[in-house]
Amino acid sequence: MKTAKKTACNCNPFDFFTEEIIFTILDYLNDDPFAKKSFSLTCKAFYSIESHHRKALKPLRAELLSRTLHRYPHIEHLDLTVCPRIEDSMLNVVSLVCKDALCSINLSRSRFFTNIGLSSLVSNCFNLVEIDLSNGVELNDMAAAAIAEAKNLEKLWLARCKLITDLGIGCVAVGCRKLRLISLKWCLKVSDLGVQLLALKCKEIRSLDLSYLQITEKCLPSILQLQHLEDLVLEGCLGINDDGLSTLQQSCKSLKTLNMSNCHNHSHVGLSSLINGAENLRELTLAYGPSVTADLAKCLLNFSGLHSVKFDGCLVKCFGIRAIGSWPNSLKELSFSKCSGVTDDSLSFLVQQHKELRKLDITCCRMIMYDSVDNITSSCRSLTSLRMESCSLVPKEAFVLFGQRCQLMEELDVTDTKIDDEGLKSISRCSKLSSLKLGICMNITDNGLKHIASRCSRLKELDLYRSLGISDEGIAAVTFGCPDLEVINIAYNDKVTDASLISLSRCSRLRVLEIRGCPHVSSKVISAIAVRCRQLMVLDIKKCFNINDNAMLSLAQFSQNLKQINLSYCSVTDVGLLALASMNRLENITVLHLGGLTPNGLAAALLACRGITKVKLHASFKPLIPKSLLDYIEAHGCVFHWRDKAFQVEMDPKGWKSHFWESAEAP
Repeated sequence: MKTAKKTACNCNPFDFFTEEIIFTILDYLNDDPFAKKSFSLTCKAFYSIESHHRKALKPLRAELLSRTLHRYPHIEHLDLTVCPRIEDSMLNVVSLVCKDALCSINLSRSRFFTNIGLSSLVSNCFNLVEIDLSNGVELNDMAAAAIAEAKNLEKLWLARCKLITDLGIGCVAVGCRKLRLISLKWCLKVSDLGVQLLALKCKEIRSLDLSYLQITEKCLPSILQLQHLEDLVLEGCLGINDDGLSTLQQSCKSLKTLNMSNCHNHSHVGLSSLINGAENLRELTLAYGPSVTADLAKCLLNFSGLHSVKFDGCLVKCFGIRAIGSWPNSLKELSFSKCSGVTDDSLSFLVQQHKELRKLDITCCRMIMYDSVDNITSSCRSLTSLRMESCSLVPKEAFVLFGQRCQLMEELDVTDTKIDDEGLKSISRCSKLSSLKLGICMNITDNGLKHIASRCSRLKELDLYRSLGISDEGIAAVTFGCPDLEVINIAYNDKVTDASLISLSRCSRLRVLEIRGCPHVSSKVISAIAVRCRQLMVLDIKKCFNINDNAMLSLAQFSQNLKQINLSYCSVTDVGLLALASMNRLENITVLHLGGLTPNGLAAALLACRGITKVKLHASFKPLIPKSLLDYIEAHGCVFHWRDKAFQVEMDPKGWKSHFWESAEAP
């Protein structure tokens, strides 16, 4: 009897579950990077189950690629973006281990492989449907010819592959007939001929990015005949002009999204010809393009399905905005970011007609005042996103209207405005708020921030850059009221100390922390955050003079997800930098004016950094480090940025404090 009881107690309940059930359980752990690791370390059985369950892999070190792939035999999606040096032999290993299981591979941050490695990859992994070769500045037509052998390929990214010509694109067009998406952005040697070949051979294309290509209107007829084309990007195509567009006789009924940003040689005349017959057009981007006139608005009048239009950086005419306001169907998204000419009267008229707006961007529209905000909030009650940075003429009274009328708001950017505590108190009614940017807001204090903390528990992003009225009291309130905080910027605030920042360790999901220029913050805070905020990825502690090697040792031990760090002006020495060098995921590091750093210590740290891709250093170190060592590190995929910046003693070089006090004393 006792033996039977003992056997029953030792029975593993997972033994009664099928593999399919356990895989379903593991699917729920995808959001937590540590959960699956904990699961696999529980026992040998769980280790094996997790190995067979994993379908996506992002290796941290290229030299361990073979071993890693053998542990996970069913990988379908391979992301090599943190492995800057991938050689042909490594791609050969991938092809032999993954074989027909591999569906997608991302090589957009990797270098040093050639057409030989790509040929091996596509010949053995014949089920590949996605390949990202963006930033392959050394890849040529032979590489494109190798890719052409991937007969089942559906998505291909070749952005910035500047050596590939029409010949290479022709090979891809002939070999990859199933292509649905292709990006040729910045492929400067591809002309009309290459694009025409793609359109002629790849009839299934849905998405086509031709940004900054030296093409003309000659290739457009072939493009417009693609029966399934939905997304077309012609950004920066300066060879396309009104004269050529006016000759078009084709139309693309399937087109849903068109981006013609930075196309300066066309007007409403050419645009009208291009989109003629595109009855399914939903999104249009004309940023930094033609002036927004009544004629331009008129040519878009009859597109009943159009719900998103972006005019960022365009010159806006009053009659143009009024004409948009006369459209019969309401837009859902509208952007006038950095547009000159947007006035109170015209914007007020527009929003009164487009009452179903969900997203509105009026960043740097410096002429708008109270009336615009009054009409926006009274007409667009379903607004979820509003960006109005540097709308400096809007009075503080206007910000109260957001909480009274637009309580569905999720994203609000009021950087560099006159918002005060009363405005924040009203905005706190927006309980769904997830992103709030209050940088350079000189009229807010801890009292206003407390209102946000008490009622906006879903807040994930908070920007308090140079908001000098905020102190420990406000920060502490936010950390207790908003435990799901992921991004916070408190840069250049000398009122913030360890007393409040240590409470940030409560926010276990914290990913980005910017506290540069906070002189009263010490290593104690960083150590506490490192221990409890294991998902930290970006850390900026520039000019935090009291942060030393102790903080670096804690980061090296606990913050294994850290990718980017700025240590400039800190009290970190060779010891701290060497500790950071042991971190597998660290990719980007800025090291300027570290008094305790020596050439030997820097050289040792650079050698120890396995996955580093970008290092920003003071130019004085360049002649002190052997050139052979620098060449070796660069050969492994690292890029050095040398800066000759003078040491800045002052904490506030731009005079923000004086600006703050002048604003506070103004009547």
